[in-house]
Amino acid sequence: MIQRTASCPKSSLPPTLSKAPLLWVALSAAFSGAWAQDNSVAQNANLNVNVTAGRMAQRSFDAPAAISSVEGETIRASGQQVNLSDALSGVPGVVSLNRNNYAQDVQISIRGFGARAAFGTQGIRIIADGIPATMPDGSGQASTVSLTSVDRVEVLKGPMAQLYGNASGGVIQTWTKQAGDQAEFDTQLFTGSNGLTRTDWQFSDRTDNKKVGLVADYSFFNLAGWRDNSQARREQLNTVLTIDPQEDTRVRLILNSFIMPFAGDPMGLTQAQLNANPRSAGTNSVLDHVSKTIRQNQVGAVLEQRISPDLSFEGRIYDGARENLQLQAATATTTPANTMGTWVGLNRDFRGLGLQLKGRERGGSVPMQWVVGFDGDRSSEARQGGCTNTGNLVVSSANAAGCAGLIGTTYLSRNEQDVATNRDFYAQTHWELNDQWSAVLAARDSNVNLSAVTASSLFGTGGTVKYQAFTPMAGLTFHANDRLNVYANVGRGFETPSLANAAYIRNPANLAAVSPTFNPNLKAATNVSYELGAKWLPSHLSRIEVAVFEVNTQNEVVTDLSVSGKTAYKNAPNTQRQGLEFSYRNQFDPHWLVQTTGTTMKATYSSAFTSGTTPIAAGNRLPSIPQNQALANLTWSQNAQSGSPAEKLQGAQATVEWVGRSAIYANDANTAQAGNANVFNLRLREGYQVNAHLNLEAFLALNNLSNRAYVGSVIVNQAQTQFFEPALPRNYVLGIKAQIPL
Repeated sequence: MIQRTASCPKSSLPPTLSKAPLLWVALSAAFSGAWAQDNSVAQNANLNVNVTAGRMAQRSFDAPAAISSVEGETIRASGQQVNLSDALSGVPGVVSLNRNNYAQDVQISIRGFGARAAFGTQGIRIIADGIPATMPDGSGQASTVSLTSVDRVEVLKGPMAQLYGNASGGVIQTWTKQAGDQAEFDTQLFTGSNGLTRTDWQFSDRTDNKKVGLVADYSFFNLAGWRDNSQARREQLNTVLTIDPQEDTRVRLILNSFIMPFAGDPMGLTQAQLNANPRSAGTNSVLDHVSKTIRQNQVGAVLEQRISPDLSFEGRIYDGARENLQLQAATATTTPANTMGTWVGLNRDFRGLGLQLKGRERGGSVPMQWVVGFDGDRSSEARQGGCTNTGNLVVSSANAAGCAGLIGTTYLSRNEQDVATNRDFYAQTHWELNDQWSAVLAARDSNVNLSAVTASSLFGTGGTVKYQAFTPMAGLTFHANDRLNVYANVGRGFETPSLANAAYIRNPANLAAVSPTFNPNLKAATNVSYELGAKWLPSHLSRIEVAVFEVNTQNEVVTDLSVSGKTAYKNAPNTQRQGLEFSYRNQFDPHWLVQTTGTTMKATYSSAFTSGTTPIAAGNRLPSIPQNQALANLTWSQNAQSGSPAEKLQGAQATVEWVGRSAIYANDANTAQAGNANVFNLRLREGYQVNAHLNLEAFLALNNLSNRAYVGSVIVNQAQTQFFEPALPRNYVLGIKAQIPL
């Protein structure tokens, strides 16, 4: 009988990769009984990683979906822990591009969802410690995740991700580590190329009776920048207080703060600008002081209550505020017009409530687990806009000359209140049909409302639009034996336009212009997703996973017209994404570990449409999605490593890494593209146990060893053809970490 226990120890072993033919080797071996089952399988730490498959926790190996878990120790071993993209670079199906532009955040897409986002994230969901970092309209920020205190990051892909509602093309969940039994103080100090400095200070402790635990982490990041106008500064606080008043009750109180007092925006470059000087900033970026400032504070609480051995309740509540001021460049190229830029101010209040009930039915011929729940979230955002003069906000007639679009004596061009809400109900069941077959049935009913109310008719027309979707999902898993699982899933999903997508409309009186008027005509994109996968353990020290997927989408939200930094959107008829993901991990010796991951994906427009006046042919590729990408690394450790996340590094460790990516298109017309990238990195670490009260770890990373010039990311459909954001040349990061038990 195959045991599939849901409660198992965690592991730090990251996701893996294989060549496609290995799937068929695994399948044939399974059905022929080519290997014997033995207890050594239980030693495979990847088998025992607990993950959240949909709304249920179970072992990663048994999860009926493509889901990857990256442990915090793996993230900390990768470098300065600033960008979520670095933590996800080895996850198959995920394209994580570092723009090297902290004003616009990293670019993350999952199976093509979210690739179009010009800033922040869209089309995917980010959840930190059970609290959504994605708003009801599907927009979010990856920068607010505190990587220095993360215990693990999970990435859920495919039909099961749709159980999280609107814009769930994929789900990224992070958890802060828990305090240990002994008080501890950790500090990390980094320095690097281009004026990089990074510090982190972390304290954790638990009371004598073990009922209260605290993890408090403060980090600071500063960068002078490689490109012109690319300097940045960040401060971040993440605090989690865990209270266990009794055996069946746990309360987590979460407080985090993210402050970015300044981040210059070097913008994208045209092909000519890129060829001439990749270190330069985009047109008028320096002259108009293009930049962004952000301040976000958030509190949340999560209650976990076991009512009986087979019934438990979970509730979450959160509240937060975000202030965002962005200075944008003038589109003119002649003085004095090019000194007159624009600004956008967004002051957001957001809050939400989640309720969830989980149960287990042990009686009857078919054991079953089930979960039902409700999510209600609200975001209210005051959106204002106006003019700048050489980077200074125009607030009086003294510097308003030549500033077009200002209204009356308010010196505003836009003044409105945008609101997004969702009210969702969901249910999921997991059936153990017999020793070898299990099934999942789930569904979610989602209601999303978007609205804009203008302060005056002078600022255009507001509006309201309501979206409703019923998204079912079904899956089946064949547990061939302790070493092989094969699963198949199918499900529906949807993605509404974000408030930013709906902020402008193509002017009906002048089709070559964009008006700052709420667009209620955008439809929600709907998709049907199919997934077939296999998970195989050739030995207790190796793991192979393969997943094949297809996603067919109607009414994908695409660019209608982009003018002067303002973009109006429309719906494209049909798109299709087909792909293969594979991963392989093998610790073939206590001192040697090899890991590879890869994705091949064809993402195309299935039907022709027009973007502005440009015809987009059927068969064109979706921009910012490489057809092929892969990562491979080889790690040598001086001392044998067990793979436990609690294990302290002793002695030297070296990792050689290769990251490859095929060309990516920058626009829907496929007339501009960034070439392929092949980058080699080297990481060296050494751990020292100074005494019983001090453990030190030194770190050195040499990135882009061959000093290859390439484009790190693209700005999709940029109006001035400033598509390209160059990657860093050869650079280094040097760091030291001290861990002090108290």
